[in-house]
Amino acid sequence: MQLEDFLVKAKINTYASVGEGGERKLDDGGKEFVYEEGEWKYRDRYFGFSPFIGEEVVWKDGKVIWAMNYYGRVLSEKVSPEEIYQFLKKILRQVRAERPYRGPRQFKEGDFSYKNSNHGALEDFEGLEIILYQGSRIYELRYIGGIVK
Repeated sequence: MQLEDFLVKAKINTYASVGEGGERKLDDGGKEFVYEEGEWKYRDRYFGFSPFIGEEVVWKDGKVIWAMNYYGRVLSEKVSPEEIYQFLKKILRQVRAERPYRGPRQFKEGDFSYKNSNHGALEDFEGLEIILYQGSRIYELRYIGGIVK
């Protein structure tokens, strides 16, 4: 299995499907999701609700090979954070191996729009995702990551 294929499986089977409440609560105040398959392990650990910060890490054969850090926040009270995150989970289930960082480049449903811009490759990348409601930015998340040796 390739790293990008494992990332897609891991992301779909953790936050994107389960969301808040499905994670394991940690003694340090953090929350985490873990997905394992064969020699692969994925962990998504984060702190906070809005704003929040987190890190995704992938191990292969017990060795860290890839990681991504992220910081996100709700920017408006037009829509509840719970409603925003519900929309976001729907988007994140559309992650693809070609760009296995977050969601697709664009997605629209009703009054909500999602945009994801990034540059680089799986080895070294950064990006920004935003959610708009009726054309106004209500959420943003910045991310950066790559291969770890």
